[in-house]
Amino acid sequence: MNDHMKTQMKDYWTKRAPSFSALRVHEYQSEKRTRWEQELFAHLPKGRPLRILDIGTGTGFFAFLLAAKGHRVTGIDLTPGMIEEANRLANEGHFSVDFRVMDAEHPTFPPQSFDALVTRNLTWTLPHLKDAYRRWHRLLKPGGIFLNFDADYCRESKPDHLPQHHAHQAVGDELLLQYEAMKDSLRPLQKPRPFWDVELLEDAGFCDIRVDTSVWQRIYREMDEFYNPTPIFTISARA
Repeated sequence: MNDHMKTQMKDYWTKRAPSFSALRVHEYQSEKRTRWEQELFAHLPKGRPLRILDIGTGTGFFAFLLAAKGHRVTGIDLTPGMIEEANRLANEGHFSVDFRVMDAEHPTFPPQSFDALVTRNLTWTLPHLKDAYRRWHRLLKPGGIFLNFDADYCRESKPDHLPQHHAHQAVGDELLLQYEAMKDSLRPLQKPRPFWDVELLEDAGFCDIRVDTSVWQRIYREMDEFYNPTPIFTISARA
C-alpha cells in the first residue's frame, strides 16, 4: 500500500512539476522571498556557513534561499521531474546546490552529515513519518536544528469558495481529484498535527521542540497566486 502511495505521489508531482516550478520562480522574485528568508534564518545559527539538507526540495526554492546566503546545500526529492527542474533553475541562476533524486524516508547520507535539515510541505505526504524522523535525527550533528514548515493537509476542509488567486489555481480537476485521493489514503495513518509531530520527534530523540502556528499569517497576508488557505505551522527541534 505504501509503495502504491509513493507511486501516486511521483505521478502527481511529475505532472505538476512544470507549473509548480514556474510558481516557485515567481515566489522567489516576489516579496514572499523576503518573508521566507525571515522565517528560515530566524532559526539557523549565524556567522558561519552551514551544511544543510533540504528534504523534499521540489524545484529548489528553499535550497536557493539558503545557497544565496553562502550555505552548502543538498536538496533531495522523490520525483525526478522536480529534480530536473531544480537543476535547470540552478544552472540558470548560477546556484551551487547538490540536487539528488532520493526517498525522503530513506536518505542515504552518513550519520551526522548536516548542521541543519529543512523541509516545506513534505511531511504530510510520508506514510512512515515516525521512521523518517528517526532517520533524520541521525543525519544531524549534535545540536543541529530541524525546521519543518507544513500543515495538517489530510484534515483540511475543502473550502466552499477560493479567492481568485491561490496556489492551486492552475491545478486542473483531474489532479485535484488525485490530490484528494492521496489525502484519503494517508489520513488513517496520521493523528492531528502538529501535536502528533511533537510526540514523534520526542520519540526520535529530538529536544527543544517548538511549534509556531502563526507563521501562516506572516507569510500569506494577501490572497495572491501563492495563497495557501490551509494554515501552515513551523516546528523547530534540535538533535
